[in-house]
Amino acid sequence: RLTPYVAQLRASGMDVAVHPTVCAGDGTRLAQAAAQAGADTVVAVGGDGTVFEVVNGLVNAPDSGARLGVLPLGTGNSFVRDFGIVDPDQALAALMRGQARKVDVVRLQHADGVLHYVNLLSVGFSAQAGALTNRRFKALGNSGYIAAVLVSLVRLKAPTFPFRLDEGAIDHRPCVLLSFSNSRYTGGDMMMAPSADVADGLVDVVRIGPMGRRRFLSCFPRIFKGTHPEMHETELSTARHVDFDLPTPVDVMIDGEVFCLRLQSLQVLPGAMEIVA
Repeated sequence: RLTPYVAQLRASGMDVAVHPTVCAGDGTRLAQAAAQAGADTVVAVGGDGTVFEVVNGLVNAPDSGARLGVLPLGTGNSFVRDFGIVDPDQALAALMRGQARKVDVVRLQHADGVLHYVNLLSVGFSAQAGALTNRRFKALGNSGYIAAVLVSLVRLKAPTFPFRLDEGAIDHRPCVLLSFSNSRYTGGDMMMAPSADVADGLVDVVRIGPMGRRRFLSCFPRIFKGTHPEMHETELSTARHVDFDLPTPVDVMIDGEVFCLRLQSLQVLPGAMEIVA
């Protein structure tokens, strides 16, 4: 699938080198190496998980000046939707134009190290569904996440994830879902954070409180239209910094990838990266 796009980029006069990934972590390693070797743009070819790895590679090469590019050939392709890119042809046109804009990056400190993301971090139901998607339904694309959501309804819970926004008080309230979004979409075209702006220096915090299975199922379609903030169980806020008070690791979904981490803090890095879009 990649070959015709590479051919068009080369035909436009660009010097393009292709570096395939084989296993998890390759995107980070290859992106860092490419940036340090002088590449002016490193293009993530895949979905949000590939973008996540490339972003971490570019952050690890802070003085290179390399920009992020995206060719969305993956499953969700959520992040680039904020730039009006919904298919590979639109992404290719953006790469050929070469116009770039600054975007925020969110720095995650956890008990075992540091990660960076540009899309969203979430815990609770979305992380559970994300883990199930990767384990059983990945081949179904966007429909796989919906299938995982329906299966996860059987085990619907409202745990507590103590957190503090900026200098506020610690929030100990139980919730079905808690998301810290830099951009608007997740799972393809689910508008998790309708008001999010990738360059405002803030994360948009979406908290959905406890609800029953039937209520959750009936409200779930709202997330595709971005109308779930109208629900009385949903609470929206923004922050530049988030602290967590978690005693143990939890399942965490970051840009479509699921990890088990003991979260410590989030910090927005305003305009820390340029994206060709």
